[in-house]
Amino acid sequence: MEVKDVLQFTEHLFFTETGKHIDRLQETILKGTLEGRKYSEIAEEEHCTEGHVRNVASDLWQVLSNALGQEVNKSNLRRTLQKSYLSIRSSKFRKEFINVSNVNLCTGNIQDSEVMNNRSPASPQNSQQTPKQHHIDLNDAPKIFTFYDRTSSLTTLKQWILQENTRLIAIHGIIGIGKTALATQLVEQIKHEFDFIIWRSLAASPPLSKLQTNIIQCFCRDSAPVSAPDDGTIVGGFRLLEYLQKYRCLLILDDVQMVNSSGQLAGNYQIGYEDYGRLFRQVAELSHNSCLVLLSWEKPIEIATLEGENQPVRSLQLNGLGAEAGEILKEKGLAEDEKWSGLIEQYSGNPLWLKVVATMIQDLFNGSISEFLSDDSLFLGDLESLLHQLFNRLSDREKQVMSRLASEAAPVSLAQLQENMQLSRSDLLKVMQSLGRRSLIEKIQEGDRIRFAICPVLKEYVNTNYSRPNCD
Repeated sequence: MEVKDVLQFTEHLFFTETGKHIDRLQETILKGTLEGRKYSEIAEEEHCTEGHVRNVASDLWQVLSNALGQEVNKSNLRRTLQKSYLSIRSSKFRKEFINVSNVNLCTGNIQDSEVMNNRSPASPQNSQQTPKQHHIDLNDAPKIFTFYDRTSSLTTLKQWILQENTRLIAIHGIIGIGKTALATQLVEQIKHEFDFIIWRSLAASPPLSKLQTNIIQCFCRDSAPVSAPDDGTIVGGFRLLEYLQKYRCLLILDDVQMVNSSGQLAGNYQIGYEDYGRLFRQVAELSHNSCLVLLSWEKPIEIATLEGENQPVRSLQLNGLGAEAGEILKEKGLAEDEKWSGLIEQYSGNPLWLKVVATMIQDLFNGSISEFLSDDSLFLGDLESLLHQLFNRLSDREKQVMSRLASEAAPVSLAQLQENMQLSRSDLLKVMQSLGRRSLIEKIQEGDRIRFAICPVLKEYVNTNYSRPNCD
């Protein structure tokens, strides 16, 4: 029994048991296991952690065990599948292995499509029906080489999208925290649930009309044009909504903060970009089976206004990694693993920040974390240019409050924060709400009271780059 036969047989078992196709990582695990490779080798090839590969493999073996009615594991995979395959190779079950599914990959420039064939069982009642096609356009999605375990966040997002039919989701968090990596992993795990998956970046601040035209081209290339409905459900001239209603679509917009104004509180759109807010609201309010995911440094106002337990709108603030961040330090070749937790805490478990500082520790301290941590000051280095991008977007009042928080040795209450600052209570509350939406402040529960602080990296940045402002 050749590997391709094993994969085809396994795909059939998996689809029969779950109604879903085997994804790329699962297929790699299957091939690797059949070739006698270790999980660590597979993880290195797929640029993810060994723990993540083990979890995916365990789930895969369980599905196959359920399908075959006997235990399947890494050590007996080939033997068990071969035995089961041979015992039924002449049955009707084997005859059902026919190709009924295509995946079309279209590019952002609407160039020629690339077709991938996947195996799945045909429906006995309608074996001649037109194959269902999945159109995937990830032309704007960055290439992610390593994914660090965020199982809980992925589980939450999949539940919102696949079980609760959430229409509008924001994944927000500070620069470098891993929003894009999480979204790309999400796409990989749920891509077969949608007719269209389209990823677009707003880094260049495209007007909505231009973005809408670009996205609709991807729909039109491989599907019939959509006629405008007569029931008045599409309003505001957003033809994109017609396609979200006709097809089941997963649309991801990255760098959403770039259509907002700099120098103002979070959520204020640039002049001429207000239509984005109206589009987000209509996606949330109109009836459809699609999902729009927004990736942003700051939580969009529409999300804050519309989200709720009984509403089809959700937000996920992405925070730093915990012990999982040790994988980053391991990849960078840092020893002294007993010191990892201290370094992770200082840099808030932010994957990008840790990669930057770990590279510097290798270059200047020969990989010695102890020597690096012996200095009380916090090193920023290349992080400064990243944080400049972030702080250049703040309003003057936000910079004032950040400077005040950076000067405090311990978390402070709102009343303490307002002392010696010429900001009204109303203005202070607006600023704190805006900083919270930008993930720049931390809330610490002390008894029945909330106090506020900023993380060590931001404190070092503010104290280095901003003198205490004159708050007049």
